[in-house]
Amino acid sequence: MRRLLLPIASGIALLLSGCSEQPAAPVKKVEEKIEPVTGQTALFKTFQVARSWDPHIQILKLTSTHLNEVPEVRGKAAAWEGTFVSPTLGRSRTYTYSVIELLPNLHKGVFSVGDEAYSVSTGSPTPFLIEAAKIDTDKAYETALTKAGDYEKKNPGKLITLVLEMTPRHPRPTWRVIWGESAGTSNFSVFIDATTGEFLDVMH
Repeated sequence: MRRLLLPIASGIALLLSGCSEQPAAPVKKVEEKIEPVTGQTALFKTFQVARSWDPHIQILKLTSTHLNEVPEVRGKAAAWEGTFVSPTLGRSRTYTYSVIELLPNLHKGVFSVGDEAYSVSTGSPTPFLIEAAKIDTDKAYETALTKAGDYEKKNPGKLITLVLEMTPRHPRPTWRVIWGESAGTSNFSVFIDATTGEFLDVMH
């Protein structure tokens, strides 16, 4: 009889010890910190994807986009739109890069918007090689601010738009630091050489 009771007693003891154990604490999910990125970061990411379309692509334009859902950081942006040219195909293709998903227009990461026929026209931006874009937007903004201090003080918190392109106005690609949502609606912008980082001029 004692032989029968011992296994039963052991089983009850194990059951009671199991019931006394505390349940595991739930694992807290760490929220990803979402931050805007510099123009060079977005340029390299879109360029890598665009190269699969044509390994000989050139840059036509890169423009920042402000998103209300992401805090603004001067010299950076939450989303970017880049257009690349294929000299061999005679076409251009546009990609977006965003740090968040914002449907229906924006997808997180790199996304192809579409392509169209391209030909060089007088007065239009000229395509250039990525090697020419050596200066990043945070540095370009800092340099632009040395010429825009008074304007910035008079217009605190005004939205900054950043545009990379090579126009007939300058012989090399430039970062245009625009105080406003677009070049067409702004009354103040500063051109910075995208290759050397030098200040070029101010447009009122």
